[in-house]
Amino acid sequence: MPKVLLFSRRPLDRRPLHNWLGDAASDVVLVTPRKAVAGTGDLVTERFLGHRLVDDYESWATDVVAEEAARAFGVDLVASTSEDDVLRAARLRDRLGLPGQPGVSALAYRDKVVMKRLARAAGLAVPEFAPVDDPLGLLDFVDAHGFPVVVKPRFGAGAEGFAALRSEKDVDAFLDPGRPRTVPFVAGQWMAESFAHGEFFHVDGIMRGHEVLHCWPSRYNTGVAEHLRDASALSSVMLDAGDPLTARLTAFTSDVVAALPASPMPGSFHLEAWVGDDGAPVLCEIASRAGGGPIAETYERAFGVHLAKEGLRAQCGLELSADTGLGAPAETYGWISLPPGTGRFEPPAGPCPVPGVHLTVHLEVGAVGEGMRHAVDSAAHAVVTGASEAEVSNRLEELARWWHAETTWG
Repeated sequence: MPKVLLFSRRPLDRRPLHNWLGDAASDVVLVTPRKAVAGTGDLVTERFLGHRLVDDYESWATDVVAEEAARAFGVDLVASTSEDDVLRAARLRDRLGLPGQPGVSALAYRDKVVMKRLARAAGLAVPEFAPVDDPLGLLDFVDAHGFPVVVKPRFGAGAEGFAALRSEKDVDAFLDPGRPRTVPFVAGQWMAESFAHGEFFHVDGIMRGHEVLHCWPSRYNTGVAEHLRDASALSSVMLDAGDPLTARLTAFTSDVVAALPASPMPGSFHLEAWVGDDGAPVLCEIASRAGGGPIAETYERAFGVHLAKEGLRAQCGLELSADTGLGAPAETYGWISLPPGTGRFEPPAGPCPVPGVHLTVHLEVGAVGEGMRHAVDSAAHAVVTGASEAEVSNRLEELARWWHAETTWG
């Protein structure tokens, strides 16, 4: 088995890498935050070949620690489990001359300006866009394309830093130096886009090279930015096999993957797109990692393939559990993420009365909710199944009504 250096920022009790990798974990050198292994005892030393625990995982020093560990253990591969580490892992591969997704591919799947330039050059539909490196660049874009304008970090995820500007007053508020932000106003970090109209979809699956091995599209109930702004439930439902949009979005996804620099090894992906009244998909973004929230769990229930686990195992040189088209799911699946409120949490007293619901509550009774601060925050999530997209959509709406009626935040 190859030796693998693995970047992972998630706590091991929430993302059990040792179980996902099985016996192959004994060939893995884990680079992870010290807090991610808190409470796991001797698990890291017992199950992994080696490890490096860091206090400031986001710092450049972590990259240096990772390279030292990779050279010390003589690793053959570099892997990652989160979008924020995709480019970091690729750069280390390039530096060490190791196989896997190279830096040029990782950059195209992370930098939304590079991504959309390549997609547009391939003839694919994207919104009007431009990098924004200073305030005048933003004003130039507004002058050229008018309001509304979306401004967001080029390397962001989960609607981080997203702002919708509909007037000059919004521009002033966005540029206000007192406005909280996690991404600084520096060149190379921001972009502007024209506002896209239409329903919002995501497509998830596994790719290898320029080929999509298997995938399926789903329809969001709202945008991720709106979910965060309104602290509303976010959900999606897999499209029916006979829906014309299923074939259209699948073909569009294949075209996007073909347009971007490829990775020779398989990996998971998550694409988001709008579809307007003309029925033509418009690219929002694509990432070379599994979709967040309950997406991987939902895909596993539908197809027997957990995309986050599958993507990690592929990076580690392990065989795919399925490397051809999986066909349509036997049932239709959807999911919902229910946002936390503010105050002391009291969940519903009884079980969910809606059929086909697999509900997971994340908070303990009496826990104090602080509302939504990040797009991934949730008090509970559910995977829902039914005979069709329409039935699953109805069940998701019933579930949301029941949850909000029976849950209190005192």
